[in-house]
Amino acid sequence: MNTDNNLTETQVRKDDHIRICLDEKVQFNQLQNGLEKYRFNHVCLPELDYQEIDISTNFLGKKLHSPVLISSMTGGTENAQLINQRLAMIAQKYHLAMGIGSGRVIIEKPDIAKTFQVRSRSGSNRCSCPDILLLANIGAVQLNYGYTWRECLKLVEILEADALILHLNPLQECIQPEGDTNFKGLLDKIADVCEKITVPVIVKEVGNGISVTMAKKLINVGVKAIDVAGGGGTSWAMVESERSDNKLKRELGKTFANWGIPTADCVADIAKTYPDIPLIASGGIRNGLEVAKLLALGSDIVGLAYPFLKAAMTSIEALEEFMELLNAEIRTVLFCTGNKDINSLQNSDSFTIVKS
Repeated sequence: MNTDNNLTETQVRKDDHIRICLDEKVQFNQLQNGLEKYRFNHVCLPELDYQEIDISTNFLGKKLHSPVLISSMTGGTENAQLINQRLAMIAQKYHLAMGIGSGRVIIEKPDIAKTFQVRSRSGSNRCSCPDILLLANIGAVQLNYGYTWRECLKLVEILEADALILHLNPLQECIQPEGDTNFKGLLDKIADVCEKITVPVIVKEVGNGISVTMAKKLINVGVKAIDVAGGGGTSWAMVESERSDNKLKRELGKTFANWGIPTADCVADIAKTYPDIPLIASGGIRNGLEVAKLLALGSDIVGLAYPFLKAAMTSIEALEEFMELLNAEIRTVLFCTGNKDINSLQNSDSFTIVKS
């Protein structure tokens, strides 16, 4: 565990999270993301020119060149600043959406805002990523610990974000050594944020999924978009288990290592019930074939975190290589299913359930 006395507890936690996600075995090892149940129907004669395949889309009023979100990861330390800068460069180059790591530490320690800022101007410097869809992010539970819509709006303004993510992470907070576990009355406070801030509010989980029942409650109080962040990828129960020095917490994390709703199940249920609600699929997505499956299931864009983090720790070139492959995989699915664009894919019979 990081012991730098110059860092706040929150900053130490952020560095711990990066290290553990990269170095320890904290991926779901039993529960899968659910996409193994589906396959595409191959079209041997697509009647398309591969070069004309269009994988662009629109989300929350922004044109994206690829249906990809770099999911929220980090911020608050020098290490995190480098990661965010590299991710922002890739988001700008490929016109992607990008989430910023939880901004609570910005409110606690404003001087470290620069480790999150990827759009702000400094003197004559131009924006590093003016064209991306930028999402600020903070834990919804903080609304029960002294934070209000005002802090949420301040965070959005500091980051010059286009929308705000409120993340829900009850299981992680149960196991986290310094976890905040009072979620009582939170729905009304989320409603207050939705009503009073000037940008759309997105609610996401962190890897355990959002059911259609929970989505209904959130949509009814004004949430504009849902990020399911389902099970099948990084297990934050295991991440916090690795961080903890407390035997009970460590064992608790192991017990709940595979807890959650598979990503595909969340997307299928919510898309069917609320087809007009902007929907982000994330949770255990590792390649463009899986991205395409989730688009076919009804998501609007798809978020990935771990693959981007792994590449970002290597180099900009590694990020570019990953993004080129990801786009090629998505484009190849469209081509080999006879669909010229994402809308065509989502309204086709290209998708089959192979097991229930």
